Order: sequence, then C-alpha cells, then structure tokens
Amino acid sequence: MDQYVIKGGTPLTGEVEIGGAKNAALAIIAAAVMADETVTIENLPDVRDINVMLKAIEHIGAIVERPDRHTVRINGKYINTVNVDDEYIRKIRASYYLLGALIGKYKEAQVALPGGCAIGARPIDLHLKGFRALGVQVDIAHGQVIAKAEHLKGTHIYLDKVSVGATINIMMAAALAEGRTIIENAAKEPHVVDVANLLNRMGASIRGAGTDVIRIQGVQKLYKTDYTIISDQIEAGTYMYAAAATHGDVLVKNVIPKHLEATSAKLIEVGCELKEYDDAVRVIAKNPLRHTQVTTLAYPGFPTDMQPQMGVVLGIAHGTSTITESIFENRFKYVDELNKMGANIKVESNIAIINGVEKYSGARVSAPDLRAGAALVIAGLAAEGITIVDDIYYIERGYERFEEKLASLGGLIKKVSSEKEIQKFKLMIS
Repeated sequence: MDQYVIKGGTPLTGEVEIGGAKNAALAIIAAAVMADETVTIENLPDVRDINVMLKAIEHIGAIVERPDRHTVRINGKYINTVNVDDEYIRKIRASYYLLGALIGKYKEAQVALPGGCAIGARPIDLHLKGFRALGVQVDIAHGQVIAKAEHLKGTHIYLDKVSVGATINIMMAAALAEGRTIIENAAKEPHVVDVANLLNRMGASIRGAGTDVIRIQGVQKLYKTDYTIISDQIEAGTYMYAAAATHGDVLVKNVIPKHLEATSAKLIEVGCELKEYDDAVRVIAKNPLRHTQVTTLAYPGFPTDMQPQMGVVLGIAHGTSTITESIFENRFKYVDELNKMGANIKVESNIAIINGVEKYSGARVSAPDLRAGAALVIAGLAAEGITIVDDIYYIERGYERFEEKLASLGGLIKKVSSEKEIQKFKLMIS
C-alpha cells in the first residue's frame, strides 16, 4: 500500500498549476453520454475518480478515447444497457450523475447506489424527489436505484435543501424533458454552472445556473461539442493553505479568483497577504498566523471541502479558533490524527474548538478521506520531523500528481510503498 513520507519545516515557495475541477468533470462525463455524437472534453483531471467514471461509461457501451491524459472524447451512440453496476462505480459518489443522464436520454436507468468518502450521510432523496416530479417511477432494490418513465414532463421543483448533486441531476434529466422545468433553491456552485454551460453548448436551453432559480426548456436532442472544464477551486485552495501553514510564498496559477473568494478571505483573516491576478492568486505567509471563526456553507460560503485544510492552518495559529461544520457530520475525522501530531483540538457536536499550538511534530497518521488526507499532508509539511501518511489512495481520488507538485514547491515529500523506501528517504534528507 502506498504512503507519503514527508520531512516538514520547509516553507513552500514557487508556482503551481491547477488542473480541471474534479467535481465538475464527473458530472460533465455523465452529461457527455447524452449525445449520439462525439463530445470532446479538455482540462480533464487525471485522478482516480475520473478514471473510474470513464470505465463505467465504457462498460455500458460508450466510446471513450483519450488522445492525452487531460483530454477525452466520448460518444454515447453505442450505449447498449442502462444498467450501471460494475465494481468500479460503487466506489465513487458521483455515480449518481449517470441517473440524470440516462433518464434524460433513455427514460430509464439502473445505477448502483454510490460510495465515496465516508464523511457523513449524503442521501439522494432530493434527486429521487426531482426525478419523480418529472414523471419517473423510482425504486431502490438490490443496492441499485431503478428508474423508468413513459415520458419526462417539465415541472416546478423546490429543493428542500441546497444540493449540488440533485441540482445537476435534475438539470440533466430536464434538459430532454417535454416542456419547461423550474428548479428553485438550486445550488449555485461553479460546477453547476459548468455543467449547464456544457449542456447549452450541446443544444440544451438552461438559464439561471449560478443563481437559486434555474429554468430549463426541454429539447429533443443533444449534439456534439468541444468543452474545457473550469479549474479546481478545492485543489487551488489546498495549495493556498499549504503555503499558509508552512509560512511560504506560492503563486497558484490557472484559477478563477472569483471562485476562491471565501477561501481567500479566511487566509487574509489569519494574517496572510494575498495578491490576485486575472487567472492566479499569490499567497504570502510571512507573518504569524492568527485565530478566527469559520462556518462551512453552500457556495458562495466557505466550502466544506476546505474545512480540514483550514483546521490544519488554525491548529498552529495564535489563540483559540472555532470551525462549525454545517454540511457533513463526519468531516472531523482528521482531528484525532492531527492531535497525534501535537494539535489541541476538541470536537463538540458539529463544532471544533482549536487551541493553537506553536508547531506540529511528525507522526504516523492515516488519511480518513480525500480532503482530510490532503490536510494531513499539509500538516506534515508544516511539522517538525518526519510524517508518514497512510491510505493515500483517498488523496489520489481527487489530486493529480500531488506529491510532485508539492515537491516542485520545495516540499520534502515522497510517495513510497515499503518501510525500506521510508528508511531510504530518511537517510537521504538527513
């Protein structure tokens, strides 16, 4: 099993290029199968979840070509089954996007209930409510969602709770429904807008993505297009917070600064200097870190996917900070691991009370999920001594060439697969 071994204490400096947004790409891959012509997607992140999704659509008959690691051509003309239940798809949360895509195109779908990181309950009841409102009969049996409709009819849907997945799924199905659909209390995340933009380029008629009311006029067919995925705001935020925790100076390139406003605002609050450019953000963290309060919220609020990284930064900030997690109840699983490294964090219900310590000390820790794993790597880079992070397959689900990019910024980090390699690394850097 692969691990990261890290020697901390070196400020990260230099430039890092951000890839395409994983969360947008997963939905965009699903949407691409809705056409019977070739859809070309560029700026595709080459991470585990993406490769699982591509295998899943190939498994049901879609043609998938990879001219290079960041480009894919998808043709859904030859799909021969709407039953998506291979071993891969159960491992990722975004498998549910194939429901909306296949229901829209074929008026039926059978998709395995999704897996992914165990960061809390993520029920798909809002997705099912939306499908039923469009005229779909939905059942759950044998670990699958089984959906079928005579025809899809546009309707008015109010989401009881803001849900990115449900917004995108309903949007995909409604794109090929008869008549007009209105989604109220829709999610406003950048990747909702990205999927809507792709569908519009394919011939859909979607207005209002990025606001809380999305209006969709159903069309009969979707067509080929070329599309470039937006940059990943969570990958960008992770490197920004790594710069803060190590007191570094990092230029994060190929980003949309507007998407990073909540992430950037908290860095300024804790004492970092930020410089914004058209498509880059520079984080300079020369000053001591200060305490602050954070509450995770739906976009444009502070993202839950940045909460563990924030926890690591606040763990070595002066004073007492709090983080209130309002999205996922199991998002504090990294705290026990971080406390092994000398942090002083107590969790009460959905609030973490963080008493800043002077520094972390290296330890052996395990990544409990994707973002928590990345946060523990940041802690290792900031710590005194050697840190070993186990279970890094979680991290590889969402970060491309993570250790290589950190090493290019001066981080002393290596991916290893044996105790012998760990000892070799220790000798090399001693």
